[in-house]
Amino acid sequence: MEHLSPLDAGFLEAEDSDPHISLAVGVVSIIAGPVPEFSEMLAALTDRAQDIPRFTQRLHTHPLDIESPEWVPDPHFDISHHVHRAALPEPGGDAELFALVAGLMEGRLDRERPLWQSWVIEGLSDDRWAVLVKVHHCIADGIATSETLGRLFDDGGPHTSFASDIRASKEPDAPMMPRFPRPSLNPLKWAGELWHVTTSAADALERAVVGAAELTVGVLAGAPNSSLVGPVSRMRRFSAARVEIADLEKVCGAYGVTLNDVALAAITGSYRSMLLDRGEAPSAGALRTLVPVSVRAMDDLGVTDNRVSAMLPLLPVDEPDPVARLTVVHERLARVKASGQREGASALLVAAQRIPFALSAWTIRLLTMFPQRSVTALATNVPGPRERQRVMGREVLEIIPVPPIALQLRTGIAMFSYADRFFFGIIADYDSAPDVDALAAGIESEVATLADLSGGRTKRRERSGHPPASAS
Repeated sequence: MEHLSPLDAGFLEAEDSDPHISLAVGVVSIIAGPVPEFSEMLAALTDRAQDIPRFTQRLHTHPLDIESPEWVPDPHFDISHHVHRAALPEPGGDAELFALVAGLMEGRLDRERPLWQSWVIEGLSDDRWAVLVKVHHCIADGIATSETLGRLFDDGGPHTSFASDIRASKEPDAPMMPRFPRPSLNPLKWAGELWHVTTSAADALERAVVGAAELTVGVLAGAPNSSLVGPVSRMRRFSAARVEIADLEKVCGAYGVTLNDVALAAITGSYRSMLLDRGEAPSAGALRTLVPVSVRAMDDLGVTDNRVSAMLPLLPVDEPDPVARLTVVHERLARVKASGQREGASALLVAAQRIPFALSAWTIRLLTMFPQRSVTALATNVPGPRERQRVMGREVLEIIPVPPIALQLRTGIAMFSYADRFFFGIIADYDSAPDVDALAAGIESEVATLADLSGGRTKRRERSGHPPASAS
């Protein structure tokens, strides 16, 4: 039996801290062609789910948290508890699809059963249909979820992923640990090697300590009053933005920044517009953003668990110029990476594994009970497959991520790269963020502006049954 790590279990504790939230993540795949017979789809998903251990396992918890929860086989596993049908009202566009997705993501998953559900969605316009898969965050982080759900596609095997581009995939060791060179056979070199190992360990420890301190200050720091944080209701809204990866790369080449810099700059500009439209001043401290960072090596892409660290950059929502905003985003991300926030968060997680689970569980439970107002946004980037996928012989046109919201954040944004496109999935509290569609449209507009300033946008390659990019 496999036990949950403190980070995995922490998502359960955070969910328990607020009856209005569900800490499940989702993926919406929009597929070309006629919807298959439901019996065929159910049979295919039954076969493919059997190859994903977590899809046939449930949680077993212990009284008084004497041990962390563990995964055990569900002796009564029944695929009909997990796969459902849904139909959209006419005209079956983005508005209808996104409203359904929001409603399906609101409810919590039943902890007496394996923590996932799926819906085959019919009635989508332009001869399309969709599949929503919902998985609890305690099972896996974004990359592991993407790799796991990839097994539901027709090829069912490993696919070439944008995950190979991330920093952690090229680092086999934990980020807060130094790499120790293989000892030389020459005794005359031993003293120098020992000095190198000692100083590397000291540098790594210093970075982890400084990074952990910066994260603590960021969490405890005060922030201007903002409508972006506060109590949330049980209901959700969902929207999405779609952009061409070629446009993002064009901006990267023009300004010497990364793709993630461009995406975060677009998010920053859209939040700025949202705050202005709400009559709020986008001040310098208004958008401290939780940015999860993968620490998963390439060899562990198929491991189903959470392997993430975190950074808390202040995004420059106060900067009115889009190019200057992009430059500041790039500089601030470079600074927080250099400061050791990533290493500091990882070190805290490793420390949590060294203490009794009951202590870590009750600590998380206590901390999540207190309202926080310093972090105002979530932006997580999940690399997806480079090649186009198929389900039941039909082409997967789009893959849109659905993040959760918690800890009084009223909006959350997940980014996902698939083939030649980049998707922003935006979840929001129904009552306090009715302008979620404007947030999505603002992201598309910001990318378009930066691409135009970089020499012009890439002309969209139209695909059969694939509508132009737009937010509902």
